[in-house]
Amino acid sequence: MSIVLSEQDKSTLRAAAYGAVSLVAAATGSPQKAATNAAIVLRSATGLVGQAFATGAKDSELTGSTVAERVLPALTAAMKLLGARAPAEAGNFYGAVVLAIEAAQIDPDNANTVAAEMARKITAALDAGVAPATAAAGPDRPELQKAIEEIVDSGFVGVSLRVHDERGEWVGSAGTAELGETAKPPANGYHRVGSNTKTFTATLVLQLVAEGRFGLDDPVAEHLSGFGLDERITVRMLLQHTSGMFNFTGEVYDDGTIATGIPIPYGTTSQQWLDNRFKTYRPQELVELALAKPARFEPGTGWSYSNTNYVLARLLIEKVTGRSYAAEMRRLILGPLGLSGTVVPDASPELPEPHAHAYYRHAATTVDVTRQNPSWVSTGGDLISTTQDLHTFIAALLGGKLLPAPLLSEMCAPHPTGIPNMDYGLGIFVVTTDRGDTLLSHNGAAVGHAALMYSTPGGRKTLTAALNCVDDADLSIGAAFRNAQQRLVNEVFGGGRADPGQPAS
Repeated sequence: MSIVLSEQDKSTLRAAAYGAVSLVAAATGSPQKAATNAAIVLRSATGLVGQAFATGAKDSELTGSTVAERVLPALTAAMKLLGARAPAEAGNFYGAVVLAIEAAQIDPDNANTVAAEMARKITAALDAGVAPATAAAGPDRPELQKAIEEIVDSGFVGVSLRVHDERGEWVGSAGTAELGETAKPPANGYHRVGSNTKTFTATLVLQLVAEGRFGLDDPVAEHLSGFGLDERITVRMLLQHTSGMFNFTGEVYDDGTIATGIPIPYGTTSQQWLDNRFKTYRPQELVELALAKPARFEPGTGWSYSNTNYVLARLLIEKVTGRSYAAEMRRLILGPLGLSGTVVPDASPELPEPHAHAYYRHAATTVDVTRQNPSWVSTGGDLISTTQDLHTFIAALLGGKLLPAPLLSEMCAPHPTGIPNMDYGLGIFVVTTDRGDTLLSHNGAAVGHAALMYSTPGGRKTLTAALNCVDDADLSIGAAFRNAQQRLVNEVFGGGRADPGQPAS
């Protein structure tokens, strides 16, 4: 079915987009240059949105003291319009506007506070126009509803599950979105997906390999010369967790010895993390901390899950492209797939509505930690997404829509981890189920939130889930989390293994 935008629709899109540009440009101190930079970005948009922007802003010049009062609702309305009529174009619009306001800030990494705050309001207005699905559990899948209800009974506050298989799509939820309340978790709400971020990051790196920006077996030090990296560490080793670098969130060695890194929510540093959960860490700081510690092993001689690898991958992306990680993510993944529910938060503690709440128990107190600064884990696990976007992403990735076939094959090639029936590719676990089938997966946890993402090769059968819980320093929910993974994999795929892909592992 073809979608046609009316002239009124196009006018609405132009007014919203160019209005957003005018708001940010006015706050930069160099409005003419900022507006020019942003307009170039808008007019480079593709699809129906690009057609709307191509005619310029003649009908959308907005001035006066109430501009924000008009533009922000217009952005939300534009997202709702496209979401209802052309979801992929909604993602295109979202990405184009965000890239334009980044361009308008001239130097997004050093934006003045007024421009940065206006950019935050614009992004929030775009997010408000995303209408999460509210599909209910189908009557023909009682076994799935029973499974998530039993997962809640095992200790979780709430669970939302999405399954795509030969029987179609099933979406359901159980438990509650908040402690002490009765409302269920939103079926497609926003949640922190933890180490699922690694699969997105690895895909982005491989897309840049496909563009010829660098080679998979290039020494990372050739592109990031300021850290004194071991010259034997390659791009492949970062994505495969075979670099041997110390994990800045801490290490547990084979003899049980623990080496701490930055304060994290688990173990002896839990109180420090809780008290400073809005602190901002810069990626360079995390890498430097890791490199100041002894390596776990010589590059390429072992396997050890380390968030340091993926923060270096972020810095590599930014170095070779000259753009922020968020901008490249929108250019190559979020925009093309229309993932309007996926957010790169950087240091923002906010979680868009609707969402289930995350909790943390310390001593006798339970704290709502839904708002938390995720920069402590950075691209080791900071993304926000929805079960729908996770499904769309993993299905597109494994269906060959994001990577050339040779690179997708490299990504899914199993490398031994020492974990039974669980190998690791490049940013993705290769799981062997109890009956011998292969699944591709990455799961994650992010202090009170957790996410599951499983697929068969080819992306035709997927399982994505969001869980919210009361976390604590002892990871008391850990056993229930592993059992929940196992239960859902068994129900949907007929057997499998849990994966350890959690930010603090």
